[in-house]
Amino acid sequence: MIEIPNFKNLDIRHIVCDYNGTIAKDGKVHPKVKALFEILSKSYTLHVITADTFGSVHQQLQDHNTHIKVLSGSDHTKEKAEYIASLGSEHCAALGNGNNDVEMLRSATIGIAILGEEGCAKEALFSADMVCKEITDALLAFIHPKRLIATLRK
Repeated sequence: MIEIPNFKNLDIRHIVCDYNGTIAKDGKVHPKVKALFEILSKSYTLHVITADTFGSVHQQLQDHNTHIKVLSGSDHTKEKAEYIASLGSEHCAALGNGNNDVEMLRSATIGIAILGEEGCAKEALFSADMVCKEITDALLAFIHPKRLIATLRK
């Protein structure tokens, strides 16, 4: 449990990450993300949700104890939000950067928009509780939760 004064208490069990633009660039996972996933997987269940545009998600994450959800419908925004709901939104942190991440970021108990190399959609920024300039900063906040407290307390 992470108690954030005058914000909320976080009982996060799942970290759900968008793939391209969030943890990966051009279909390749950032090397530092893989190392952080190894650490985070000891305390959280990790999920990656993607349309898998480059067809690389399974190969890129094959040895990283990650649940992979490849989107199959035509409304990825809705599908991502439904995935968060299926896990129990009150136990989910969501990380994303795109317009199709907006509802996922809103519905999770905490949403973090990533302003990475590919940029971040304006609506994703406005839907998030927190914004990080790099995915590693966002993931490290779950390893060092006082960073979440410092940013989100009121």
